[in-house]
This record gives sequence, C-alpha cells and structure tokens, in this order.
Amino acid sequence: MTEGRFLSLEGGEGAGKSTQARALAEALAARGVHAVITREPGGSAGAEAIRTLLMEGEATRWSAHSEALLFAAARADHVEKVIRPAIGAGHWVICDRFIDSTRAYQGVAGGLDDAAILALHAFGSRGLLPDRTFLLALPPEVGAARAATRDGAAADRFAARGEDFHVAVTNAFDRFAAHEPARFRRVDATRPPEDVTAAILSELADWLP
Repeated sequence: MTEGRFLSLEGGEGAGKSTQARALAEALAARGVHAVITREPGGSAGAEAIRTLLMEGEATRWSAHSEALLFAAARADHVEKVIRPAIGAGHWVICDRFIDSTRAYQGVAGGLDDAAILALHAFGSRGLLPDRTFLLALPPEVGAARAATRDGAAADRFAARGEDFHVAVTNAFDRFAAHEPARFRRVDATRPPEDVTAAILSELADWLP
C-alpha cells in the first residue's frame, strides 16, 4: 500500500483554495496517486450540518468562542469519519482549510488565545496536523475583490467581515508560515491558476512517484 498523505490549502478569501484542490487532485491522479478532496467546515455528514450553522446568518450570529467550539466539533467528526480513514487506506487527502484557519480567523482576528484553540484541537481531533500546508498568499484587497466577484451579494459570514479583520487573517497566516517552515509552503496566489498548481506540485516533488 502506498503511504497516505494529508495536505491542506490555506489562505484568505479569494485565494483560490477550492480551484487548487481540484487541480491538484487531477495532477496527482495523472501520476497514479488517488486523492480525496474535502473541506472545512464540512467534509463529513455531521460536519456539513455544522457548516450550515457557521456560514449562514449575520456576522454577529456567533461569538469567536462559539465559532471555535463549533469548528472543533465539526473538525473532530471530519477527522474521524473521513480524513484518518482515507490516510489509513493509503490515499492522499487534500483539505480546503484546516486548523490553521481557526487559528487565524477565530484566534488572531477573533481575539482568542492560540493555545486554547490548539487545546481544543488536541482533544477533538487528537492534534492531527497536515503533512504539508500550502499557504496561497494574496494581498487581502485582491482576495476581497475576487471574493466579491465570486459571491456577489451571497457572501458568507466570514467573507462579509471588514477590511481590518481580513488584514489580521492574512498577517496571521504569514506568521504561522514563518514559525513552521517544516510544514508550510508559501505560494504566490496572484499568478495564473495553472502557475499556482505547478508551484504546489514542485513543492511535492519529494513525495511524488
């Protein structure tokens, strides 16, 4: 059995995470590697139910504390039902957001302590971390413009938040990447999508058949 891998795609709004998850899975399939695409919040039946609670409604529907607890519960189910079984079966998992988004959105931008978020993660998901995390780096104003074009008036509770919030999220991701260079790979997401995919693949060359 081939060794399973766990990859996450992170970044602010409009960075192209979903697009890159699909492109990466196709590129891996062409190399004989089966990849499971999933997302957060969501990815399992229980987590998708929680996703509806998290993403819909007014921005003030939940406090940062409540959001962190809901994300932790969704992630625990997602990890148990989807991610760990896929890795155990030798598949690669490509996850559109994971724990680092909670650290950035509810932690740094939301004012929660990083250690508290990681403690929730240690309990709910037994501290699982991706083998490699790709930060799709994009200036927040560029990401906001892309997200507005994508979503129109249907922006979710997080995309609809103000500029200061999204600047804080961007700065948080940059800090995480600087502090964890063994796990993070920073990719310039201002480039055309195919160039971004090529850059991600180059950062996986040591694992590819």
